[in-house]
Amino acid sequence: MLTFRSSLFGAAVLALSVFSCQQGNDDVRDAARQNIETVTPANPNAAAPMQPSVAAPAGPTTAMNFAETSFNFGEVTEGEIITHTYAFTNTGEEPLIITDAKGSCGCTVPSRPTAPIAPGETGEITVRFDTNNKVGQRNQRVTITANTNPAQTVISLDGTVVSDPNAATQ
Repeated sequence: MLTFRSSLFGAAVLALSVFSCQQGNDDVRDAARQNIETVTPANPNAAAPMQPSVAAPAGPTTAMNFAETSFNFGEVTEGEIITHTYAFTNTGEEPLIITDAKGSCGCTVPSRPTAPIAPGETGEITVRFDTNNKVGQRNQRVTITANTNPAQTVISLDGTVVSDPNAATQ
């Protein structure tokens, strides 16, 4: 009889342990579900391509207005360097601070003013696009980050790059 009671007691302890473990697992699962719902993607640019790579300056915002946000360079031969200057005006009431200007690839290089632009004043961003190895229809973008709302503005160079007929074939 003692063996039966020991076995019964052992079975009860085992059942209680399994149930307790399962209850703990439910708590862990619930916590994991909540974490999954609030997790951001490992690559935030994949979910939102226009997320700022450089934060806009803290403080008051202003506004900038470009005379043009897109320039069509037409059809050019591969290897040419396209340069275009985009003029803008600070149309807000605070100094404009441009913290970054980034091309869509290494072949598109912008230069930006580093000093603040006073309200009502104008400035320029010059973009240089190297067409080497860039044959085809092109849409080269530059993302400008500043103390504006929204913090980013996109300007672009558009056109077609054709192969150089005089280039040596290999």
